[in-house]
Amino acid sequence: MNPPATPPSPRSWEAAEAACEVIELLEVLWERGRDAVQVAPVSSSQLRVLYSLEREDGINLRALGEILGSSPPSLSRMCDRLQALGFVERTPSPVSRRELMLHLTQRGEAYLRELRDRREEVLRSVIETMPRSSRTALLKGLSAFRDSVEGTALVRRTDRADATA
Repeated sequence: MNPPATPPSPRSWEAAEAACEVIELLEVLWERGRDAVQVAPVSSSQLRVLYSLEREDGINLRALGEILGSSPPSLSRMCDRLQALGFVERTPSPVSRRELMLHLTQRGEAYLRELRDRREEVLRSVIETMPRSSRTALLKGLSAFRDSVEGTALVRRTDRADATA
C-alpha cells in the first residue's frame, strides 16, 4: 500500500500562480523580441523544429517527430516551409537511401541567434529596472526552478554552450 501523498503547501500554490502570471507576461515580452527579428517570424511549431535541429543535427523525420510528438506528414510540411526559408537542409542518409537527414543551415542558426539576442535584450531591459537584491533573488529562484525541471526529466537538458558551438 502506498502512503498518502502529501498535499502541496499553500506557498507552493502561490508560487505556481505567480509563475503562471509571469509566464503570461514573458509570452508578451517574448513576442516583442520575436517581432524585432529582421526575417519574417516563423510559427511556434516551426521554431520548435529549429530548436530541435539545433540540438540534434542530422536526425531524420521520424526521430524529430518522436521528439516533438508530431506526425510525419505535418512535420514534413513544416520542414518544407523551413527549407523554403533557407533555415533547414535535407541531405541523404549515409546508412539508408530512403531516409533524409535534417540539418539547421547557417541561415537558420543566424535566425536563432538573432532571435535569442532580441529576446534577451527585451528581458534585460525589464530586469535592469529591478532592484539589485530582486535580480539576485530572481537568478537564484530561476536557477533552482531550472534544476528542478531538469531533475524531473520533463524536459531534456540542453547545454547552451553546446547549442551555439
